[in-house]
Amino acid sequence: MKFLTHIRSKSKLKNVPPEANTYAYQDPSSSKRYGRGSPTSKLPRQVLGKIFAHVCPHVRDDTYIKLEDSMQDGDCMLCDLRDLAYCTLVDRQWADAGQKLLYHSVRIDPVHFCQREVDLAEKRKRKSFLNRNGEPKDAPTERLKLLSRTVRENQYLAAQVLYFKLPYMTRESCKADLARTVSALPNLRYVDLPEGFYIDEPGSLTLKTEVQSRCPDIRKMRYAAGAERSFAKLSQTRQWQNLEILELSHLSIEPSTLIHALASFPILHELKLDGLPLLDDSVFVSSPQSLSIPPLTKFSLSDTPNVSTEGLVKYLSRPETREVMTDLTLINTGVYLESLHRVFAAAPYLRTVNVAETVSRALQPSSVPPLASPSIKSLHYEIMNPSNPSRMTRTLRAPAESYYDYLAFSLLQGALPALDELFALSTSLPDLLLPPPTAPFAQDGKSLPQNGLARPLHLYTKAIVEMEWQFTHISPPTAANRRGSATKTRPLSLYGNSHQLGPQWGERGRDSVMVGNGFGGFLAIPSEDALPHHSMHGKKKSKDYGWMG
Repeated sequence: MKFLTHIRSKSKLKNVPPEANTYAYQDPSSSKRYGRGSPTSKLPRQVLGKIFAHVCPHVRDDTYIKLEDSMQDGDCMLCDLRDLAYCTLVDRQWADAGQKLLYHSVRIDPVHFCQREVDLAEKRKRKSFLNRNGEPKDAPTERLKLLSRTVRENQYLAAQVLYFKLPYMTRESCKADLARTVSALPNLRYVDLPEGFYIDEPGSLTLKTEVQSRCPDIRKMRYAAGAERSFAKLSQTRQWQNLEILELSHLSIEPSTLIHALASFPILHELKLDGLPLLDDSVFVSSPQSLSIPPLTKFSLSDTPNVSTEGLVKYLSRPETREVMTDLTLINTGVYLESLHRVFAAAPYLRTVNVAETVSRALQPSSVPPLASPSIKSLHYEIMNPSNPSRMTRTLRAPAESYYDYLAFSLLQGALPALDELFALSTSLPDLLLPPPTAPFAQDGKSLPQNGLARPLHLYTKAIVEMEWQFTHISPPTAANRRGSATKTRPLSLYGNSHQLGPQWGERGRDSVMVGNGFGGFLAIPSEDALPHHSMHGKKKSKDYGWMG
């Protein structure tokens, strides 16, 4: 009976007109589905690409950072990717513009960051979604296999992939699938790789061979402890000539090996050296007969005690380096803080500086020239005391406080006129930068205290044991136009005062606001979130700065 029913259903299809079974894509010249009458048909493909980029913003992610560090708040990237894929099904013009975005920066996210993940989790419990062991299949692993099949079968799409990011667990457990995928991506610039890749782990040997032979346009690479032999071969193989960013971590290599390897990267502009005990000032020696570190825009030195101020200043004083250096990081190096002003003077175009050091002796701010730079906009200044201070110094003032006095002295002298934001591990720094109280009804003509700030400063402070940064906005002094006013600034502060003012002034003081009262004191204004409901009538909700932590 079922067989006869099947025959009858086929016989009905014979009576259907042929044009009804015609697939829409077979005749684009006569099909209206291709948008010939649509306003978008007149738009250039570049304009369509910009529109589609708003549908799925992460497809324009051209950064060289890992997937877990490039998350976008408030968006479900898998849903955005699905919406863009639907756009490519509208017509051929949309398909061409959308495909270039879909395969420009490929991202395999582990889960949906929306309600859809709950629904999909229930569907994966069905038998059709279970593996041989009766467990749900891993979604990122299945997506990686599908992507691998697509790029290996379609060279046109594979050539468009420039960036490839995938979750940590996927790249650690699916090295074979990852190797098959990257072997088909000739123009790949960045890919998230497992940790074993960077230390020459035997389990990652196949993957490393594929990346080295099939991906010549890699722009960022890292070598960690155990990969000394691979790093030494760079000067001979001269691979990855377009490398832009290089990170070296805990490698036991001689300075000469480092210099010869760096010389093989003609456009390298960002270098990070972390935990290189053999590194010394010899890498900064420059002469026509010898090689040295190339000019860099971003330079990071961490745990390199044999690199001194003399060597770094010599490197920064080179004209080709001085003109391009914008970012500098010094963490536990031989560049002592009392000579940091020499480093700033040798690099007049610095914009971002990160300094971190543990100090055991105090500094006399008056005996050292102030930290001066006309260009620095962001400064991380994290000075810490020893974890186990001696019994003699426990009763004295902590030595790190003297370095924050030195920083405050430099700011009040106006030596950092371009500084916009400052991060410091000191809860007393806001008090050092706020102007001192003055007597009310000061006589006209008498000079009032100046705090030296040329522009508003965003100050972020915290203690070492705290997790969140406390934000303080400090405004520069203004002229006193009204007689009887002795306060020349009105600092807007979110500095932590909840322990004094009570919880109604904001959680941990993040939402509290303090303004000058005109007589050297302050008036505390509570956050509108803490006010009763009736007091919010006609007011706009205040901004919460807690996310800045």
